[in-house]
Amino acid sequence: MKTMYLVAAFAPLLGAIAAGFFGRGLGRLASALITIGLVGVSTVASLMTLIDVLDGNHFNGTLYQWAQVGAIRFEIGFMIDPITAMMMVVVTSVSLCVHVYTMGYMEEDPGYQRFFAYISLFTFAMLMLVMSNNFLQLFFGWEAVGLVSYLLIGFWYTRPTAIFANLKAFLVNRVGDFGFALGIGLLLHATGSLDYVEVFERLPALAASTIEVIPGQAWGLLTLAAILVFVGAMGKSAQFPLHVWLPDSMEGPTPISALIHAATMVTAGIFMVARMSPLFELSDTALSVVIVIGAITSLSMGLMGLVQYDIKRVVAYSTLSQLGLMTIALGASAYQAAIFHLMTHAFFKALLFLAAGSVIIGMHHNQDLRHMGGLAAKMPVTWITCLLATLSAVGTPLFSGFYSKDSIIEAVGHATVAGAGFAHFVVVIGVLITSLYSWRMYFMTFHGEPRWHLAQHNDHASHDQAQHNASAQKHHAPLVPHESPAVVTVPLVLLAIPSVMVGAYTIEAMVVGDFFKSSIMVLPNHPAITTFAGSFHGVFGMALHAFFTLPFWLMLLGFVLAWAGTLYSPQSGARLRASLRPLVSILEHKYYLDDFNEKVLAAAARGLGRGLWKGGDQAIIDGVAINGSARTIGWLAGFVRHLQSGFIYDYAIAMIGGVAILLYWFVPILGG
Repeated sequence: MKTMYLVAAFAPLLGAIAAGFFGRGLGRLASALITIGLVGVSTVASLMTLIDVLDGNHFNGTLYQWAQVGAIRFEIGFMIDPITAMMMVVVTSVSLCVHVYTMGYMEEDPGYQRFFAYISLFTFAMLMLVMSNNFLQLFFGWEAVGLVSYLLIGFWYTRPTAIFANLKAFLVNRVGDFGFALGIGLLLHATGSLDYVEVFERLPALAASTIEVIPGQAWGLLTLAAILVFVGAMGKSAQFPLHVWLPDSMEGPTPISALIHAATMVTAGIFMVARMSPLFELSDTALSVVIVIGAITSLSMGLMGLVQYDIKRVVAYSTLSQLGLMTIALGASAYQAAIFHLMTHAFFKALLFLAAGSVIIGMHHNQDLRHMGGLAAKMPVTWITCLLATLSAVGTPLFSGFYSKDSIIEAVGHATVAGAGFAHFVVVIGVLITSLYSWRMYFMTFHGEPRWHLAQHNDHASHDQAQHNASAQKHHAPLVPHESPAVVTVPLVLLAIPSVMVGAYTIEAMVVGDFFKSSIMVLPNHPAITTFAGSFHGVFGMALHAFFTLPFWLMLLGFVLAWAGTLYSPQSGARLRASLRPLVSILEHKYYLDDFNEKVLAAAARGLGRGLWKGGDQAIIDGVAINGSARTIGWLAGFVRHLQSGFIYDYAIAMIGGVAILLYWFVPILGG
């Protein structure tokens, strides 16, 4: 099976090389087919790996030793266990759908081959991350994912907003990655190894160890290491306050929005914390930090989704809120529920993004919900698949999202770490918020009176939209919506199947059963997931029980409020928005975090840099050390030049003066 693992990991890399280096010679169609075919091969290999793991076969070994320093080995290796196999299937299957979808969405883009190269390279980087068996390879995949995401977010590099967005993503992630690197370094210092198994085996002996970061103040060694590692997850998985990069990443093409926000980059932090469960289980303080950060993220980002009019940004803030939900589950030691929701979320969120992209294509690249409406009749396949994704996202009983979200809600209710009460309130009220913004987007897009004519008068059209509008107006054609081609709609149908069914088929094994037993460690003093498992009464029993719980009725209330505010009485929705103007303004300004980052932190950094440049470089280094030394030498040379006049009488006088000084000095000495 080692060959199968290599095929799964490196097939997308071969596709990236083919499209990236030889794409111009191969042509657009050949580049697309090669990358799609190789990602398809990786998907098949991942499925075979999962089947092999289900048969009880695991693998943990070194493929290549890069270097050795003392007892520390720097290796490339794979750890193939249930959590890895599941992630491999999710990453490759979603990536395959995105690759196929890209053929239609990017059909007319001049960077066609370059985009296929990037998304294949992105898939390779994510596979190296999830398949790693050591911290070195984990960090390589971690940074490679960040680098390729930078290239993808700024794919349309002629647009200033795209360049700003990819730079913002890169810089914010560097903050998280700095903490992540410190955490890895601390674990290496404490355990003397980078290998997962060796590190995890040595952690219990370090449970009582402390370290003085500030002299005289002792910190728990494992608590500090866990928090530093989690800082990395906060950056990659966009947790408050390091979430600010993710909404702006919508500047990238829609296919990469689906790939980044659904199954790959943003879930890397969730996967990593679950993989590090032996570390986090030994620190209740770290778990409390995780659960509180997750709760703040889930609540604050869910509220942001209520005031958005850009269809992609609504889905982006939904992603942020759901990532907060997964993080809450991690903090509650319900790692199985977090990974389970990661899987179901990957499918229904990828479907929502790709459906949004299909709507954008049908609307001639207009993304404003206020310019849509009535699209159900014009785009039936997109409508049905988006409806199924929405039903799953809001937690409708029997849909995949219901099983994963309800598992988290129930498990968090049994958590014992500090902050669990606040987190449980957030996950319950989050059901209402999620339902409200999800149905609001759905109704504004597919139902009600058509508002397509407004798109032709949009003064804030995007670059692509402006091009399409200009082309339509040139031919005197109205912007009439239309269904997307089959290369766009077929991936939607394929993703709709797991969005509906995968939760019911896998909850018993993944959450209640022992599927993750060899991958995740939970100590007895963290009973959240075991208590939930004890009250589980089957797939249908869980669905029937939901009708008698508060989350179900909150979900239904969100549906009614969204319907009333968008279809039944839009005026009342507008009046409510006006009456809550102060709160709406805070949400529209993103809690003023962007302003703070740009006008305080970034301005302070620029001011510091300017001060070091003017005061340090120009004044001290150039002015004193370099130019000052040159001026000093010049002054000395000018003084010495007067002693070299070239006149013999000057030299005679100097000699006589020298003799007089010598006599004055030596005669008293000789005289004793």
